[in-house]
Amino acid sequence: MLPDSLSIAIVEDDPVMGESLNQGLELEGCRVSWWRTGAEALAGLRAAAAPDVVICDIRLPDMSGEDVFRRLAADAASPPFLFMTAYGEIDQAVALIRAGGGDYVTKPFVFNDLLARARALAGRRPPANGGILGVSPAMRRVEAMIARVAARSSPVLLTGETGAGKEVCARLLHGLGSDATQPFIAVNCAAIPHALLESEMFGHEKGAFTGALARHAGYAERARRGTLFLDEVAELPLALQAKLLRLLDERRFARVGGETAVPFEARIVCATHRDLSEEVAAGRFRQDLYYRINVVAIEVPPLRDRPADIVLLLNQFFAEIAPHSNTALHGFSSLTEEAALAYPWPGNVRELRNRVERAATLALGEWLMPSDLFPEAARASDDEAPRGLAAARDAAERREIERALRDSGGHVGEAAKRLGIARTTLWERMRRLSIRSR
Repeated sequence: MLPDSLSIAIVEDDPVMGESLNQGLELEGCRVSWWRTGAEALAGLRAAAAPDVVICDIRLPDMSGEDVFRRLAADAASPPFLFMTAYGEIDQAVALIRAGGGDYVTKPFVFNDLLARARALAGRRPPANGGILGVSPAMRRVEAMIARVAARSSPVLLTGETGAGKEVCARLLHGLGSDATQPFIAVNCAAIPHALLESEMFGHEKGAFTGALARHAGYAERARRGTLFLDEVAELPLALQAKLLRLLDERRFARVGGETAVPFEARIVCATHRDLSEEVAAGRFRQDLYYRINVVAIEVPPLRDRPADIVLLLNQFFAEIAPHSNTALHGFSSLTEEAALAYPWPGNVRELRNRVERAATLALGEWLMPSDLFPEAARASDDEAPRGLAAARDAAERREIERALRDSGGHVGEAAKRLGIARTTLWERMRRLSIRSR
């Protein structure tokens, strides 16, 4: 979800339009500031904390909305702008979007469309205080937990679906620690043949086995006083699990074929997409090792449970990938962002990045469209009825309302508070979508 209380500034001199927007946004749970001239807007935006979004009319009595935008654009903390324009001013609005303005709506517009675009723009803006992993409450909690344990050397167990970002969390944990300058050694336990795992993990002496022509330092030794990250730790064979347990207990190890004990000074961080308690019950994972690595457990939520991060990640990956593409890309269209918010992302963040890279590589236009991000949808059979943007938005809205009702035990008032909207608004949307409160 987006932040519970969206902060929106309105710059509109028409008293009827301004009052209508002000009341409508407040009923949706937004915190609203309303300025009637460009000068008022500039003074207000510079004096107070920047809002999440500025909804600005292009025509103002003392200056244009373009003037307001350009005077603030040099500030790194400048909020995104959503311009309101008449039909004859569309060319100017498009030029402002290309200059980084954000988005625009053409008068007359549907209020829900304006609100959806404002929320999408707010999702692009990184938070002022932290938010390295994301802007969603779930990832804020993960980041807060990582910050709490970073200074300690206790083992950490990261759980979550494949592609959710467990290694990113492990690297953040390492970077926030006191030994951030030391190595971060990542090991995919599922990618190394079992016959080589011990030698790769602990190293070997010269002549330890056929082909061992020199001493080899393993992952545990190369980590020094940094972090040894064991991804997919559930894939370790039982024999090596016993040696990992000894490494944690004794903080030393011996290379294969060697007798001299080598001290182990690194922190161990493990990750898995499996339920280790079930693996223990099935006899595939040692119970004593499970207790030893599960000192601090952090669950990384799947991307579908933190939609507020989707648009942010889209734009982060786009900024990283677009400069290396062969076309002059400007970003994602609002239709693409809506489609991304409605998609369940079974492959999580890894899938999102791959889709952005493919879209940026193969796109034909200047703006990435839904068919660029989801080409399989464009290849659907002709006799299949298209879902349409309205259906996609209803599905996304239904999902969020049902989740809020479930988390609040069926209490509509609490669910409305979680969603950041008024109780009456939630009742109306529940009736429209035929959602019942349990």
